Amino acid sequence: MKKNIKVIKVDDSISLKQIEVSDANDLFETIDAQRNYLGPWLPFVNFTKSIKDSEEFIETIENTPENKKEYIFVIKYNSEFAGIIGFKATDKLNKKTEIGYWLSEHFQKKGIITQSVKSLIDFAFNELELNRIQIKCAVANIPSRSIPIRLGFEFEGIERDGELLSDNLFTDIEVYSLLRSDRRNW
Repeated sequence: MKKNIKVIKVDDSISLKQIEVSDANDLFETIDAQRNYLGPWLPFVNFTKSIKDSEEFIETIENTPENKKEYIFVIKYNSEFAGIIGFKATDKLNKKTEIGYWLSEHFQKKGIITQSVKSLIDFAFNELELNRIQIKCAVANIPSRSIPIRLGFEFEGIERDGELLSDNLFTDIEVYSLLRSDRRNW
């Protein structure tokens, strides 16, 4: 039985496609070619040593029970693999989630993540009927921090030593949130 793959058309050049095992090669090749660029902010880069690791990551997502499954998307820019974006730590009872993302170095500074996050916000509030979205970013990761700021998320504070980075050091992370009621001012 063929499963339904969710696709969100962001604009004429950007689309978000629910991740599938067939994306493992693009995922691995991007990580492998950009270890120095992605590695400082993404701990999983050190553990992604072969295409098999990417396949297993995707299979874990696909094999999660439906009631616990997260929406994880491949970002396509002009039909090319550009990165990953999705929800994590979704709490359906309390109607909240977190958005995480990363983008290949070659696609930076084109507004891809900003536009993709906007589309996920619409999806979360309108289709999933969530009430709260948060984004967490390492304090020193200026490009990532600029996304929630640009989109009008409210800065809630610093989570001290909130994330273990790939160099085995903890980093403080900034926490931003957007509520369904905040969108009226969008």
